[in-house]
Amino acid sequence: MKSSQIKKILILVTILAVPGFLYYLLQDKGKNRYKPLPFFGPKEVAKTFHSVRGKQIPDTIYHLVPDFKLINQQADTVNWKSYEGKILVLNLFYTTGNTYAVNFANKAMKAFEATYAHNKTVNFVGLSIDPSRDTPKVLSDYAAVLGAAAGKWDLLTGDSTAIYGLINKGLFIDAHRELQNGEQKFVYSNMFVLLDPQRRIRGYYEATSQEALSKLDDEIKVLITEELRNNKDGR
Repeated sequence: MKSSQIKKILILVTILAVPGFLYYLLQDKGKNRYKPLPFFGPKEVAKTFHSVRGKQIPDTIYHLVPDFKLINQQADTVNWKSYEGKILVLNLFYTTGNTYAVNFANKAMKAFEATYAHNKTVNFVGLSIDPSRDTPKVLSDYAAVLGAAAGKWDLLTGDSTAIYGLINKGLFIDAHRELQNGEQKFVYSNMFVLLDPQRRIRGYYEATSQEALSKLDDEIKVLITEELRNNKDGR
């Protein structure tokens, strides 16, 4: 075979082989291109194991936010089954709150709702810390002002004990009433909480911090990627 023909064959083989190699390289490197989000709350070592490169690693049991039964702005009963397979962003609110912090958080939640309006894996939830006053009718009017569409951005009310138990013991954020200058005031953590579809807490974000909100946006995307990979791998 002539030298020129050999060169042509080598060039052709190289052209055909390189894209495949690059694809393999990108796929292989892509496995660790993002850092998985942490898990918050108590955890314990399980009695089961998984294998990593031949090593047996104990599984970890992470805190799961407990189930609940609340009512949204359309008077529909809502529980965890309503959000099956969903990534959730939650925050606390009350309809009579008219402070900078409340208004800023509402605007931020509206912006997130608009950003992920067409993403069916992401939902938004507001938990009322004044459930005796925030009836479904009150929430319906409030939702109309905010532009909160039930099913995508639910405003929830219900039994006071159930709501405060969910907030304090399930989400590990603070909400209570205390006497200030002779008047009962709501004191609460003005945070956004990110939950994965398995009801595990993956992040806390200060609702009035633009830096924290940008981080939340980034980490929603990371969690979407994480869930897509888990579903692809059958986990």
